[in-house]
Amino acid sequence: MPTALHQRPLKFNLTIDDFDSLVTYPNQSHWATPDPSAGPNATLAGWFDETYHRTNITGAVFEFKFKGSEFFIFGAAGPKYGAYEVDIDASKHVRSAHAWRNIEQYLLFHQRGLEYKEHLVKVTNLGRRRKWDGTDLLLDFVKTTVDVAPQGALLTNTTLEETDSRLVYTGDWTENVYNPLFSGGYSRYTNGDGASVSLTFNATAIFIFGDKTDRHGLYSVSLDGGPPTLYNGVSGCGGAFAHACEKDNTLAYFAANLDNREHTVTVTNIPGELGAYFDLDAIVLTSESAVVNDSAPVHVRSVEIRESSGTQVQLAANVLCMFVLWLALFVLRPSVRA
Repeated sequence: MPTALHQRPLKFNLTIDDFDSLVTYPNQSHWATPDPSAGPNATLAGWFDETYHRTNITGAVFEFKFKGSEFFIFGAAGPKYGAYEVDIDASKHVRSAHAWRNIEQYLLFHQRGLEYKEHLVKVTNLGRRRKWDGTDLLLDFVKTTVDVAPQGALLTNTTLEETDSRLVYTGDWTENVYNPLFSGGYSRYTNGDGASVSLTFNATAIFIFGDKTDRHGLYSVSLDGGPPTLYNGVSGCGGAFAHACEKDNTLAYFAANLDNREHTVTVTNIPGELGAYFDLDAIVLTSESAVVNDSAPVHVRSVEIRESSGTQVQLAANVLCMFVLWLALFVLRPSVRA
């Protein structure tokens, strides 16, 4: 009896910015961020998408869930940074980001070979554990390795703007004013209680994009009628309830390795007492268009593949540190005279 040929899945790296709703901060007030709406700032050019979350509070936490086999956490190292704990499915690892010089996009943690299932990662700032440690922890971005399609598949992307006729809206929604940072120049927003948008689609992966401000709040996403997953769309600046600290083109939801059949996704606004908003910018569907040879490229428009840039930065810095230490100890030190 012939056996089925097992195909390895096609993998790609999903980059999740610290402002994306896939990362959660149980106590947002413990974290400080630059204001993304303040315009270009040369001092932020070294950070992914020019944002970060930084804390000096011991016990401050950020968390994220992902379905995949590998993940990376990038942040910062330097004299002001200290120890932190990474908890993966209740398996705990303690690391330190203390270094003699500042390093951007520093690889804080990496783990591979995980079972392909949903994982919960919780990172806690431990602060100063040794007398020379600093107190801070900084998150720049997270990268996860996910299965997206069978090996050898050729993937194509379809972008659905907020006006696409396939989107089904309930409740009151308003078309936003023109903004060149939006996909297609516009988005659609609501603060209606239970206002929703649904899409029935056939694709192997789905990305839902919106924006975040200080007057956004909770929303839920349900896939194929499953239990809704709660997300927080509020921005990270910690200001009062207002249209401020706007971050455009944020990832509001992502799912991949979907079965080759029809799916339905529903996003529902949860405004709360303040009447918080949700903005929909665009939805990107990644579909398998053909099966070709194993070297076929993967094109995912809205996902920046950063295979090893952060790792290279860290390795280069470590090599430089070792070289300088060698110079100090064996070449530049003064000779001892009798």
